[in-house]
Amino acid sequence: MTEAISTALLSPALQRVARGQTCSGCGGCVAIAPGKVSMAMQAPGYLRPVQSAALSAAEESSIESCCPGLIIDERSDTAAPQQHVIWGSAHVVGTGHATDAALRYKASSGGVLSAVLVHGLTSGLFDFVVETGADSRFPTGNMTVAASDGAAVLAAAGSRYAPSAPLAELETWLARPGRFAFVGKPCDVAALRALARADPRIDTKIPLMLAFFCAGIPSTAGAGRILDRLGADRDYVTAFRYRGDGWPGFATATMADGSTKRMSYADSWGDILAKEVQFRCKICPDAVGAAADIVCADAWYGDERGYPSFDEQDGRSLTIARTATGNQVLAAAIAAGHIVITPLEMAEISKMQPHQERRKRLILSRLIALRVFGRPVPRYRGTRLWRAAIGAPPLAQARSFAGLLRRIIQGRL
Repeated sequence: MTEAISTALLSPALQRVARGQTCSGCGGCVAIAPGKVSMAMQAPGYLRPVQSAALSAAEESSIESCCPGLIIDERSDTAAPQQHVIWGSAHVVGTGHATDAALRYKASSGGVLSAVLVHGLTSGLFDFVVETGADSRFPTGNMTVAASDGAAVLAAAGSRYAPSAPLAELETWLARPGRFAFVGKPCDVAALRALARADPRIDTKIPLMLAFFCAGIPSTAGAGRILDRLGADRDYVTAFRYRGDGWPGFATATMADGSTKRMSYADSWGDILAKEVQFRCKICPDAVGAAADIVCADAWYGDERGYPSFDEQDGRSLTIARTATGNQVLAAAIAAGHIVITPLEMAEISKMQPHQERRKRLILSRLIALRVFGRPVPRYRGTRLWRAAIGAPPLAQARSFAGLLRRIIQGRL
């Protein structure tokens, strides 16, 4: 945590998160205890909470019930007509894209999530959008932004593979006039849903929560490695996009002289960023946004082996409306002409997102490995991990278990 206060006054909940290295960096603890907890970048480049004052019993209890480093609770998510052990609940599943060509091109995939936001703003469903955008002071970094029109949504479109803490300023957004949509990582939305159980303002002020499939949060060092490989002097980088401007798009650094340097998605993510993902993401039970109203992902086209192809092509979004609210909003966006959607069988998602399926099926073996060594493990409720594990070959489970044991022994978590 921090040496700013006595060790005796440190939050037991936050200490448990630190010991288990299970922080996702969402910033929910800052929203719960503003002025007492803040987020700071810690080596090798992840956002972590820093405590500067003792927490009240109520604040401690709230962190224990909401922090995704301590608990993910999806037990109430049973109303949707479609249920899948890996892909969660759904009213509607489809693939599609934004009808706005510029939005489709700039977004990471087909732009459906961004098009839903544009529809919500133009229809008056909400007044602004709280989402993650590029930090103008630190081009490879992130900051939470408020978008009030389509142009601002377009400016923030595209994945940002770096730490973000969109819940840290939640009180600011709740105090602002009007209602807003929230866009975050699956863990961000799960924490926000948990916070809403105790704070009625959240459901009143936030009529729509959106998420995306998440492969994990790389450290800031990952972006630095991309720049180094590109030969881009960090002092002269004025803008940086991790993806977008095509599908899957390129990691692109814009230099002070206006020139650009770029790297393919296969190289930037597959060869660099994926190796910088924080530990919490490797034991995540919900990388598919189970708590969101609408969730989107890359609807990868398979190659001749059935494995996703990363060849450049027109963007296509996998889209799932998980709640009745999400279903209504998606239908309205389609009717208004903002989005085109083609229905998809839920089982087909495995062909588009094989990595996500494999990870979910192996999470239980990793949690067991942690328990063997007595390390703190988050409580995962309603995440169907036992049922998911049944679908993985025993040898794969054994390798996953042994691999994490080896990393713990070697001190490489």
